[in-house]
Amino acid sequence: MAGKLRQVVNEAMNIVLNGSTKTVDGVETVADLIRSLGYEGKRIAVECNGDIVPKSQHATAKLAENDQVEIVVAVGGG
Repeated sequence: MAGKLRQVVNEAMNIVLNGSTKTVDGVETVADLIRSLGYEGKRIAVECNGDIVPKSQHATAKLAENDQVEIVVAVGGG
């Protein structure tokens, strides 16, 4: 086979998402979590263990077992 195969993350882990324990599977980074929750392309703010995670760092910010994650979705209206 030519080329490298992307390694798929298969291990499930528990995080605390917006105050509730959630088991996530195949999630390694904040970007993975956002994608798995269906928030990709939405205006959101992410905090991990008390620190804001800038959008520019979503793809590189790794998640670990029992991380405390808060995601706030901006809602418009009028």
